[in-house]
Amino acid sequence: MNTIIPIKGKVTFPLTLDPGVWIFDDRRIDLNTYFDTERSGGLSTDEEYTKSISKFWDKEIQEGAVFPPTIQSEKKYEKEKILTGTFGIPFDPFLKNAEPDPAAQDIIIETAHGEVLWPIEQADEMILAFSKEGKPLREDGPVHVLWKDGSNRNNPIVRVKAFRIE
Repeated sequence: MNTIIPIKGKVTFPLTLDPGVWIFDDRRIDLNTYFDTERSGGLSTDEEYTKSISKFWDKEIQEGAVFPPTIQSEKKYEKEKILTGTFGIPFDPFLKNAEPDPAAQDIIIETAHGEVLWPIEQADEMILAFSKEGKPLREDGPVHVLWKDGSNRNNPIVRVKAFRIE
């Protein structure tokens, strides 16, 4: 199975995606909890980041700094979470980096079973699942395409080979 997925077609910069390194990406999403929790209605990524940093600093001011023994246990917990978690990553940042042609209207998801057409203006609704219970998606991967609303989480688009912009 080829684990590299190209973004090609009407883009300024064709990209190749390697899901094997996304486990280290801060944008990863824990899919065990993502669909079960309510997300902020319409906040941008920057607004969410600012809000989370504000919470952190408020906690630091009210409760004081966290000392190294706690940091070690947090690192251990994070490592355990990575080794056993189910993760995905938003597709939209990759598409923005590829810089689609302004005339492009569709994303064609090329799979081993055929092609799936998706409107490019809804690219921010796509999540690429890349890990299940700490293991890469070798059987029907390298990624599964999920919608942010969770409507296809029990029946994702599998065996993705490429994303073609047209």
